[in-house]
Amino acid sequence: MSKLSGRPPAWSYWVVLPSFVLLWGLIAWLLESPLLPTPLHVLDTLMRESASGELWHHLSATLGRVIVAFTLAMLLGTAIGIVMGRSKTTNALFDPMLVLLLNLPALVTIILMYVWFGLVEVAAVMAVVINKVPNVAVTVREGAKSLDHRLEEMATVYEFTRWQRFRDVWVPQLFPYLMAATRGGLALIWKIVLVVELLGRSSGVGFQLHLSFQVFDVAAILAYSLAFIAVVQLIELAILQPLERRSSRWRHPEAAHA
Repeated sequence: MSKLSGRPPAWSYWVVLPSFVLLWGLIAWLLESPLLPTPLHVLDTLMRESASGELWHHLSATLGRVIVAFTLAMLLGTAIGIVMGRSKTTNALFDPMLVLLLNLPALVTIILMYVWFGLVEVAAVMAVVINKVPNVAVTVREGAKSLDHRLEEMATVYEFTRWQRFRDVWVPQLFPYLMAATRGGLALIWKIVLVVELLGRSSGVGFQLHLSFQVFDVAAILAYSLAFIAVVQLIELAILQPLERRSSRWRHPEAAHA
């Protein structure tokens, strides 16, 4: 059976990424332009910002906003998605609003939140949540629509309580959809958070990128960007991928005992 749909082999990362860095260094060396610093220059800037404590201060501010906005968006989006997926009437009533929010640019939402509520933390988080909830709701709704009716009948026969039905019947089936929403949500939310910080906050990676842009400090822009990409990638490897593997065990129980 073909395995083209699987994840790339680990060795590819050890070939492609170093090759990219070498190519970047070669082009930067040939151009000798401050607009394209060498990898060593970016690394030196990263170490300097880390030693001063600025990097950790702004990284933690951004990460805190990402965690709060992500948690709220997942909870609200999951609840909305389940209700819409299980009720045709609710889906018919709220689907137009969902489509509207899906097509509403993030920048418009951010500006409106700041205009209506001021340049405060609540407005920043609300802007991110409003942009993410529709994506989660759409993904979870599709999962709720595809719940196996035979398992529902089994739960009825065995007189499952609502909590047992949710925990033992719905969650295992919804988990792959929740993981899809989680992975897509993490990638989307931290990008929106950077825009939120750039427009109206006085801390965070987005704020630092704005300051660096004003003085054309490309090395600092790349250093802060790469630092946060590394944090997000660590979350992916340490949390999301193990959860994704666990989510598929109920579909392939023989793999869990292999």
